Amino acid sequence: MPEQNVTVGQLLLVEYQSLKDEQKARIGFRDNLLYVTLAVVAAVIAAAAQAGRTSMLLALPPVCVVLGWTYLVNDDKISAIGKYVRDSLGPQLAGLAQPGGSFEAFAWETGHRGDPRRRSRKAIQLVVDLSAFCVVPLAALVVFWADVDGGGALVAVSVLEALAVVGLASQVVWYAKGASAAD
Repeated sequence: MPEQNVTVGQLLLVEYQSLKDEQKARIGFRDNLLYVTLAVVAAVIAAAAQAGRTSMLLALPPVCVVLGWTYLVNDDKISAIGKYVRDSLGPQLAGLAQPGGSFEAFAWETGHRGDPRRRSRKAIQLVVDLSAFCVVPLAALVVFWADVDGGGALVAVSVLEALAVVGLASQVVWYAKGASAAD
C-alpha cells in the first residue's frame, strides 16, 4: 500500500466536515421535534374532546417532557459543535494557514452571532420552546384538575407529571441563559 501523506490541515478539514454533517442532522431532527409535538398535542386533544374524557390529557405531559428533553439535548449538542468549531478547530486551521497572521477560519461561525436581532430571536425561541413543551402540558393538567374524571391515583400521577414539566421548564430556561451568557 503506498504511503499517503495526510496533513494536519486535511485531518482538521475532515473533522470539520464530519462535525457539520452531525450538526446539520441534529438541526433537522431537533426542528422536526416541534412539529411532532404539535401533531401529538392536536391528536390527544382531539381524542380527549371526542371521548369527553379529560383524563386522556394526562398523556400530554410525559410525551411533551420526553420530546422537549430530546429537543433540548439536541439543541445543546448543536451549540457545542458550533462552540468547538469557533474556539478550537477554527483557530487551529487558521494557525496552519497563516501562522501568526490574522486569518480567521470559518468566520461564519462567529459572524452570524453578531446579528443585532439575535437576542430577540433567542428570546422568542425560548417562549416557543416553553409554550410547546411546558405550557401546553401544564394547560392540559389544569383542564384535567378542573374536571377530574379519574380517581386519586390519576390525580397523583398528574401531580408527578406537573413536577416533571416544571423541571423541564427550568432546564429550558437554564440552557437558554447559558446560551445567552456564551454570546
